[in-house]
Amino acid sequence: MFLFTLDSRSLGKCSDCFVCFLSTFVPILLMHSELRITSDGSHTLYVPALDETYHSHHGAIQESEFIFIERALRSCTKKHVSVLEVGFGTGLNAFLTLVEGAKQDKLILYEALELYPISVEQSRTLNYPSLIAPLLEKEFELLHSCDWNTKVELTPNFSITKYLADFTSFVDWVRYDVIYFDAFSPEKQPEMWSEEHFRQLYDHCHNGAVMSTYCSKGIVRRAMQSAGFDVERLEGPPGKREMLRARK
Repeated sequence: MFLFTLDSRSLGKCSDCFVCFLSTFVPILLMHSELRITSDGSHTLYVPALDETYHSHHGAIQESEFIFIERALRSCTKKHVSVLEVGFGTGLNAFLTLVEGAKQDKLILYEALELYPISVEQSRTLNYPSLIAPLLEKEFELLHSCDWNTKVELTPNFSITKYLADFTSFVDWVRYDVIYFDAFSPEKQPEMWSEEHFRQLYDHCHNGAVMSTYCSKGIVRRAMQSAGFDVERLEGPPGKREMLRARK
């Protein structure tokens, strides 16, 4: 078991100390996650040291389908769709997109940024394929086991490039039609939710692009607006009152 103690006096007067602390210890903290069942029967991972889950305890699949598939991907009418995910995590959003792309006969070019990936062994404990598309269990495993920083075609409709990279310093941008912003919360990763980084996303979106996130905090909405996006608060998935959707 990994244990740590943090004396607030050791942080001194630097306002960035907590961010620095997280940047140092997050890779270690994420190694110690617990498998949990959410209200819709699907799994999530809980990180005790951060007191944070990868998905809503009200339903992992239910939340991802509502926020990212229904409110973002389905609002894009293009047949060839470039998707960026900030925070690959458990691979749930990518897997749902793979399945939805086949249903809609869309050609999906998927990019994902993840600095601290879960292990392939952890991914095998997740029950998403059995609940979503049992015949695509192999494809779900390939989402996690395929090479990083390399474009891989998983199905005729879905190609993915996973970047083992820090979103805040990423430079290999292309142009995107849809963005899933699924980082840990602003309280846990404040550096991810800044106006500066939303402006980077805005600059690398096609006109009409849509970005969705589970977070509805005012500070996040204002950062997106200052970056140039038109932002709307929408009804959230079960268990969450609101979410944000932004458009260029």
